Amino acid sequence: MNSQHKRVFATLFFALFTAVTGVGIVVPLLPVYAHELGAGGFSIGLIFGAFALSRSFCMPYFGRRSDLKGRKPFIIIGLAGYALVSLAFTRADTITHLVTIRFLHGIVSAMMLPVIQAYVGDITTSGKEGATMGIFNMSLFLGLSLGPVLGGVIKDRISLDGAFISMGLLSLTACILCALLLPPRSTERIAARQTDPVPWLTLLRDREIAGLFLFRMAYTACIGIIWGFLPVLADTELGLSSSAIGILVMLGVLIAGVLQTPMGYLADRLPKPAMIVSGGILVGISLIIFSQVRGIPGIILANVAFGVGGSIAMPPLMAIAVIKGNETRSMGAVMALITVGHSLGMLVGSLFAGLIMDWFHLRIAFISGAGIMVCGIAVFLACLGFRYSR
Repeated sequence: MNSQHKRVFATLFFALFTAVTGVGIVVPLLPVYAHELGAGGFSIGLIFGAFALSRSFCMPYFGRRSDLKGRKPFIIIGLAGYALVSLAFTRADTITHLVTIRFLHGIVSAMMLPVIQAYVGDITTSGKEGATMGIFNMSLFLGLSLGPVLGGVIKDRISLDGAFISMGLLSLTACILCALLLPPRSTERIAARQTDPVPWLTLLRDREIAGLFLFRMAYTACIGIIWGFLPVLADTELGLSSSAIGILVMLGVLIAGVLQTPMGYLADRLPKPAMIVSGGILVGISLIIFSQVRGIPGIILANVAFGVGGSIAMPPLMAIAVIKGNETRSMGAVMALITVGHSLGMLVGSLFAGLIMDWFHLRIAFISGAGIMVCGIAVFLACLGFRYSR
């Protein structure tokens, strides 16, 4: 990267870290808050699913538009929307309100996250995709790990509204950073392209993109199960405080974030598909451990296994996504599709696990996640094989 690209990378890294920390403050508190309002398993799943549904529908549009019109405007508007949504949470007092706000939250998220990832892909040096995306992924994972701890502390010592307001202030800070520090849209590399992006139909028919999409969807379904139902398990069966629940949710994400950089460097040197499959297997094992735990030590072990599995799988997966984005001249669209897989995974995981909880037992929801992960691994191998061996 040249000096300007390094400045862009640093700005995007810090902005995403700040915004995601704000989101992380709130998300682990929503299941317990909804449960206090009388929500059952399906309603909790719907609160998480509404976000995933709206984001999934909107991301392809915003990703393609950013390929054609530039990244900066979408990033700024999305971050500003995050701040407004945070204020709306303070007025929510019914399940319907929470579902509606989360639906709007998904729309503004669609304008921000995949476009930021596409911007990073634009400035990534060929051959260093794994290292670059591994370093950048730290902003996402570390923000999500710090947020739950802050959220639990703020709720316990101030109030739930204080947590929502903190999310809004952090999102507003990220918006101001991008508005002031990102270069004008006219200087983005996207503006200098002489060829049109690959059509949508071609992208949708690409088996390798489909494999990345479906693995990411399966992995994120497991995240949705853990985020949606680990707080309920810890609250109802273990009687833990909000601060303790925040620490538990934080642990797996923190481990994944810390290991992103070394795993990213390995992804540029080792067979990428083998790393992805190995990480997926470890994620599946962690879900089985979650289903069997009877105390805090077991939850810690499961969280560690989940975090390590995600850190092994995600850098090589995103490295292949960057390669595909450059090959198709559609970085924004490719990143949007991969992130749609992320959103649909949250939707499928949270709703399916919620139904399992209502019909059978909370712990069976975690076993269902392991099955989803096995399916994701199988489809990934069928679609990609071992083409990206180096």
